[in-house]
Amino acid sequence: MSAADQNLDPTAVLARARDGQPRHDWTAAESRALFEVPFNDLIFAAQTVHRKHFDANEVQVSTLLSIKTGACPEDCAYCPQSARYDTGLEKEKLMDVDLVLAQARAAREKGATRFCMGAAYRSPTDKHLDRIIDMIRGVRELGMETCATLGMVSREQAERMAEAGLDYYNHNIDTAEEFYGDIITTRTFQDRLDTLENVREAGLNVCCGGIIGMGEETAHRADMLRTLANLDQHPESVPINQLVQVPGTPLHGEEAVHPLEFVRSIAAARLMMPASHVRLSAGRTEMSEETQALCFLAGANSIFYGDKLLTTDNPEADRDRALFRRLGIRPEQAERVEERRSRCGSACASTDDEQDHAAAG
Repeated sequence: MSAADQNLDPTAVLARARDGQPRHDWTAAESRALFEVPFNDLIFAAQTVHRKHFDANEVQVSTLLSIKTGACPEDCAYCPQSARYDTGLEKEKLMDVDLVLAQARAAREKGATRFCMGAAYRSPTDKHLDRIIDMIRGVRELGMETCATLGMVSREQAERMAEAGLDYYNHNIDTAEEFYGDIITTRTFQDRLDTLENVREAGLNVCCGGIIGMGEETAHRADMLRTLANLDQHPESVPINQLVQVPGTPLHGEEAVHPLEFVRSIAAARLMMPASHVRLSAGRTEMSEETQALCFLAGANSIFYGDKLLTTDNPEADRDRALFRRLGIRPEQAERVEERRSRCGSACASTDDEQDHAAAG
């Protein structure tokens, strides 16, 4: 149902969002209305809000490493790491700690301030978690922010990672609850939310977003963002991914989303979660530099460096640096890491702090 069907004025919704104050009471009609306003008005509002909370020409840079690849028992229709699909992906065991730390050092030298470790699990075993905790400690000692994405984790597992120095835990909800069953059947939408709760209660920052272009409707994109915006505390990092179509997965051959519709999703995320980092994530290889520039204008202020995002291609760091030069964008400096830690410890404790948390980037 559109905003017009509910006699809701999209312009009024946009005007309220433009004040840049974090809120947690978005209705379905309001979130969908953001996708109905004229494109120029939406981008102008999103850039205005972005400037209230961040340096408009600074982008946080992360690197993502797959520390265990393939053989995942889940059936996520987009994922080449699922054991259920024949994608030609070579399975790899959990990496050695020293090799991971070498990769982290290389990422730091190329300008990354956050190092994310991803593993293809439904849930990690405690034995594997012991080694991952050693990785977390080692990356932390390098002065980088640490992030992990390991599937579903218990409260106890999250607490162990927090004690080791993990800054962020990534666990995407992927899409709207209404559309979720069309994409994944081996875990529920509530399972996703339960993991987010475990992570938050352990004192970790949350990295959570979704994927655009899986055959969902515009309303599903709005509803996904509304779920995130209505959490008790907004995710500190919100990755917006464009589907990377991999032969052998059920979503291969899905009609690609129009670039301007993807940019709209970035802008809506910025308006609905004004103090969060919005990450232009997977799918950048297929994006033109012009599309990426529009995403930055719409409020994206985080990217992944490196040639891989887990198992899919990503623009190489040299290409990203060239784009940054053309746009006059600066990579976030390492000092920001300690600024965030000093303000928030492992994570900001209350929603009241969200605006101050991000005001300095």
